[in-house]
Amino acid sequence: MDFRWLKQNQAAEAIVVFGGWAVGQDVFDHLTGPQDILFVSDYRSLDADLPDMSGYDHVTLLAWSFGVAAYAHWQEGRTDPFDRKVAVNGTLAPVDAGHGIPPDVMAKTAEGLSEASFAQFLRRTFNAPQSPRVIDIEARRAELHAVAARGAAPAVAFDQIWIAGRDRIFPPVNQHRAWEGAPLRELPTAAHAPFDHFDSWQALIS
Repeated sequence: MDFRWLKQNQAAEAIVVFGGWAVGQDVFDHLTGPQDILFVSDYRSLDADLPDMSGYDHVTLLAWSFGVAAYAHWQEGRTDPFDRKVAVNGTLAPVDAGHGIPPDVMAKTAEGLSEASFAQFLRRTFNAPQSPRVIDIEARRAELHAVAARGAAPAVAFDQIWIAGRDRIFPPVNQHRAWEGAPLRELPTAAHAPFDHFDSWQALIS
C-alpha cells in the first residue's frame, strides 16, 4: 500500500481516498474544499496501517473502484477510523460474474496488460481518449492478480454508494445487484471515473 497526502493543512476534517487501479490521484485534482486529503493506492498488499487520524474532528472514507473491496479487506481486524463511508463505482466482490468485474475480463486484462491495453482501459474508464500515462506493467499486473486472489471482502456498511450509469469497468447492473438495499445515488451519464461531475469534495461525500 502507498499513502500520499494530497493536502495536509491541519484541517478539522480529513478524507481518506482508497483509489482505483493504476489511474492515480490526478482525477481528484480539481476538487475543492477545506479537508485534508490522504490518497491510498497499490493493493498488492494490505498490511500497512494508516497514519494517525485521531487529531481530526471528522474522518470520511471515499473508496473508488477496487478501493472499495481493498478498504473492506484492510479494515478487517482493525479499529474503524471513519465517521462516514462513501463508495464510488465498486463493490465488495470486485471479481465476480454477478457482482463485480466478470472473471474472464479480469484475467484477460491481467495477462494481456501492455501500454496499448492500458490506454484502452483508460478510454473505458473515462469514456473518452486520454493522454498517455506511464504504467509499471509487472507491478500493476501483480496488483490485479492480488485483487483477484483476495476475493470478496467482508461486509461493510457504506453510508452512500454512487453508481455511474455509463460505467464500462464495473457493469452498473452488477453494482445494483451487489448493493441491493443500500443507500444508492445514481449518475446516469457518468463514466467509471465520474469525478468530473463534481466540483468539491463535499458534493462527493455528502
